[in-house]
Amino acid sequence: MEQTTELTSEFADTALKAIKDVSDELYEISIKINENPELAFEEKFAHKLLVDYLQEKGFKVTPSAFGLETAFVAEFQSKAGRGRVVSFNSEYDALPEIGHACGHNLIAISGVGAAIGLKAVLEKFNIEGTVKLFGTPAEETGSGKIELIEAGAYEEVDVSLMVHPSPLNGGFIPFLAIHHVDVEYFGKAAHASGINALDAIVLAYNNIGLLRQQILPTDRIHGIITNGGQAPNVIPEHTAGTFLVRGKTMKDLDELQPRVHKCFEAAAEATGAKVKITWKNAVHDVNINEPLATRYEYYLSKKFGITFPSRKDQDNYFGASTDQGNVTYLVPGFHPVYDIRSSIPNHQREFASACKTKTAHEETIKATSGMTLVGLDFLIDAEFAKQVKESFAKSKL
Repeated sequence: MEQTTELTSEFADTALKAIKDVSDELYEISIKINENPELAFEEKFAHKLLVDYLQEKGFKVTPSAFGLETAFVAEFQSKAGRGRVVSFNSEYDALPEIGHACGHNLIAISGVGAAIGLKAVLEKFNIEGTVKLFGTPAEETGSGKIELIEAGAYEEVDVSLMVHPSPLNGGFIPFLAIHHVDVEYFGKAAHASGINALDAIVLAYNNIGLLRQQILPTDRIHGIITNGGQAPNVIPEHTAGTFLVRGKTMKDLDELQPRVHKCFEAAAEATGAKVKITWKNAVHDVNINEPLATRYEYYLSKKFGITFPSRKDQDNYFGASTDQGNVTYLVPGFHPVYDIRSSIPNHQREFASACKTKTAHEETIKATSGMTLVGLDFLIDAEFAKQVKESFAKSKL
């Protein structure tokens, strides 16, 4: 369905007004989530708060969706027909010890605000289309979106959009692929002789340190020893560690993983210990959809005067990972970051405090508005939707 510029502007105005009208309510929700941090798969307070609010706003909400107690899906379909399905994600889990130091209280309300904005357009103009909001638990430590994918959550959506608070703005900021691995060594306890499992885990750690000299500058390997033994006068018979292995892309990660695996095996071979290596589900890099990200930066620049680093400069900002990456390998999507005017980076205690400020909320509303307009264009502009889908298809070749 072709839209005139005049009508398209009326659609946008309706969406932005709907977001503005609930801004104060969203701020209250954000503060409540921030002040009640909950860890992976334990987000019962946030889950109920968001589910109740979305039900009040007229969405069809399924709590504890897809077999996950703290996941939900909220949906609104136009009476004119299902049309294209635009989905958003709300995250709301916190980090151990430092609470919402990644700003998931803001990600929670950004998804809610965007869903409300599109719903207002679908209701007022009776155009074909569907909006879905997924409540996605355990992004920080449990990769909840991977479980949602395995349960079929994203099978009937056409695009997946979300934004993330940060100390900078960027629609093309890369997020690394990451593989979580647990390693255990089993030796033989003795007073002064035996097979020392601690030697094995220390040797493995040192092997990784030496491997870092021979990997790509964009690769990352980091880990901790979680069990180093029980007593200094007894040779440890069991030790354990957990490591994170990152690559800029899944291709890089697939090439790095077997080299890390050999480091663990070599430590066992050298010490005589037995080893158990458990690789978890890989979190993919974000497959950034160029038309979506370009349109997002355009709207943030045009409507709010936000400036963005060059694509080349943005490409140099990397280091974090997100399970949204797995979603973007399944359907077209993006994961822009937006500046909440904090000089403190994510995953520091002070960032959790910064995410409670009125300034952070105002910047979240801007990012939410830009994301909503991108979703709106995907709904009403067949040519733009085609470009998004074609770009996604090329990215998988």
